Amino acid sequence: MEAFKQLMGLVAVLDRANVDTDAIIPKQFLKSIERTGFGRYLFDEWRYFDQGQPGMDCSKRPINPEFELNQPRYQGATVLLAKENFGCGSSREHAPWALLDYGFRVIIAPSFADIFYNNCFKNGILPIVLEAHKLNDLMWQVKQQPGYQLVVDLDKQTITLPDQQQWIFDIDTARKYRLLHGLDDIDLTLQQSDKIKAYEQQRKPQVPWLFSDI
Repeated sequence: MEAFKQLMGLVAVLDRANVDTDAIIPKQFLKSIERTGFGRYLFDEWRYFDQGQPGMDCSKRPINPEFELNQPRYQGATVLLAKENFGCGSSREHAPWALLDYGFRVIIAPSFADIFYNNCFKNGILPIVLEAHKLNDLMWQVKQQPGYQLVVDLDKQTITLPDQQQWIFDIDTARKYRLLHGLDDIDLTLQQSDKIKAYEQQRKPQVPWLFSDI
């Protein structure tokens, strides 16, 4: 998993509440367990007029020009602003996979669904909980200023606005450590590999049948 330390990125606005994971990545795309390739199907039912299917050439599909992320000003955005309860619905991990593959590294919202919030940290995305009034003000600024960028510093836990105003955000210490060092669940386990091997050596004489070749 790619570590996250600091990001200066273009900001996109998704001015919608209760965006569920089926809207983020529709169910027909869940057949694959690869973590890449889902970005082209992100918000598929909102981005396109036709119904998407795995393997489709999205460059030839009819695009909905009214959908926020289809606006030219938001192309290449790495920071997404959304309303409350972002990522609700089913627990599919494909949702953060699709957001990350599209290019988003930071999502800022007043609240997130719990499972989605946890899955973001496991996949290299920083979800930031920001007070609703600040989020609304930020959305207004972005809409008024094409090319709006933010600087997000995970170590300092700050969001820096173009006018150099800084907002501090809270984050759990363990989750912060994971992102700063690019550690997923497997990486965290492997940090204890010496202890695991020592335990296996101690345990093997006691229950040798567990270690026999099959």
